[in-house]
Amino acid sequence: MTARRAASSWVRSPLEPFSAAVTGIGLVTAAGVGADAAWHGVCDPAAVPSVHHQPELDGLPCDFMYTVPGLDARAVLGIAAQRLMDRFAQLAVIAAREAVADAGLDPSVWDSGRVAVVIGSAHGGLPFYDEQHTALTQRGARRVSPKLAPLTVVNGAASSVAMDLGVHGPSQAVSTACSSGTVAIGTAHQMLRSGACDIVVAGGAESVCSRLLIASACQMKAVSTRRDDPGAACRPFDTHRDGFVVGEGAGLLVMEHPEHARARGAVVRAHVAGYGASSDAHSAVAPDPDGLGIERALRTALADAGVGAGDIGHVNAHGTSTVANDLIEATMLHRVLGDRPLVTSTKARTGHTLGAAGGIETALTVLALQRQLVPPTGNLDAPDPGIPVEVVSKEARPAAFDHAVKTSLGFGGHNAALVLTK
Repeated sequence: MTARRAASSWVRSPLEPFSAAVTGIGLVTAAGVGADAAWHGVCDPAAVPSVHHQPELDGLPCDFMYTVPGLDARAVLGIAAQRLMDRFAQLAVIAAREAVADAGLDPSVWDSGRVAVVIGSAHGGLPFYDEQHTALTQRGARRVSPKLAPLTVVNGAASSVAMDLGVHGPSQAVSTACSSGTVAIGTAHQMLRSGACDIVVAGGAESVCSRLLIASACQMKAVSTRRDDPGAACRPFDTHRDGFVVGEGAGLLVMEHPEHARARGAVVRAHVAGYGASSDAHSAVAPDPDGLGIERALRTALADAGVGAGDIGHVNAHGTSTVANDLIEATMLHRVLGDRPLVTSTKARTGHTLGAAGGIETALTVLALQRQLVPPTGNLDAPDPGIPVEVVSKEARPAAFDHAVKTSLGFGGHNAALVLTK
């Protein structure tokens, strides 16, 4: 790393602290389908995540991915609906249904004009785009599906969830690479604070079993090539890490204005209390080597929440298992938060779900706050001695904490951070 540049002044929120109530969670991941199953999958050291060779990736240096196990989307959604959605949108709808049911909400009676949907995705329906490009080049223009545009656009998950739930308030997509899900939740926090809506279904969704994308990631040397042991390939903060492993999934929260949640007697799982975002303005693919961009986002989130660095007891880190990212992020976390927080990365259990990562990992952070338990970082067998924070490994660790942080970094320098409170 280069010598750290001086940080001039940090942005401070001029607004009074505002905490959005999290009343529902929906999770569809390689660690498990449903919040309880996913939590078990990331916390139980004996659990085996669903990471396997993919025929579509034959011949590539990385030919494996994390996939959602045992999910028949056609059976859940129905044949007609399933055909009108790419897989990332299907996963989003399934997660949204769980989150809304978990919140105790009935879409048939809510004020649909006061409900919003904000879902992040980095790539949208990229696999269907690949499929249709092959159809065009091999079989001609008449074989291209007329559904190409609605199935591949990044807003496909948000629009599908809005239609499935009958939402008539704002519905929008966020695409800031691997920070998309976190930015979507931050955007929901701002929408609730402004009074634009009472309820927001927010998070991220992604499914990119794309030969083109993975081939490019291999050329970039961003992904692990441990084909002999895919389950051990993703190893955040480990000395022998050599890249991330792509995964699919969706993680959505039901967030409510606290007065709305209180009025209906909702059970509140946790609160999203602060949000910060920033841009590195440094590189299309590499994070700022001094971590100043993500530091700015984190300090802004802390100020927005009105909590101090010493109040944070747990961090669910971006922790991708790439050599540079893990070291830069961990060094920044120690610089801002010191020695107290217990840090984890759950990507060894879910894969790096790109635009969905922030949604999935924020939901897991909510569960960690509720259960006062920090999930372990999988495959952390030889901790990198250069990592200056305490990373939980091997087994989930009980801990007492009222405030937690979720950090995310994305290609193009898109950084985001959330502060969550018990």
